[in-house]
Amino acid sequence: MSDNTQIAQRDQDAVTRAESSDVRRRASLTPAVDIFEDAHAVTLLADLPGVSKEKLDINVHDGSLTIEAESMVPVPPNLALSHAEVRAPYFLRRFAVSEDFDTSRIEASLKDGVLKLTIPRRDEAKPRRIEVRTG
Repeated sequence: MSDNTQIAQRDQDAVTRAESSDVRRRASLTPAVDIFEDAHAVTLLADLPGVSKEKLDINVHDGSLTIEAESMVPVPPNLALSHAEVRAPYFLRRFAVSEDFDTSRIEASLKDGVLKLTIPRRDEAKPRRIEVRTG
């Protein structure tokens, strides 16, 4: 074995120990998002390539919306992964949600690596037209 391989192997062992001791320190990617707003709701589209429903976690608490997800590297069942240069990415993104929105009615869907969240406005926060009477 060459010296470079041994160094790389030692570094990999150190990374493995660090990951097992504290998963929370794991490097994360910030998914790109598009946000659309109208009088009825806010729609958020987040890019989460390679993420399955089972590896997606969406939480809302105290006015904070958190999206956590992990992408999976597909390996055919008859093969074993012996070398990977890119680890499966871990995505993390947090948003502050205004009290104008009803977080109990959030709808979520995942299709082709794009997460779609729809957060409806509370009825009392929706804009309404005020009729003006004359005379």
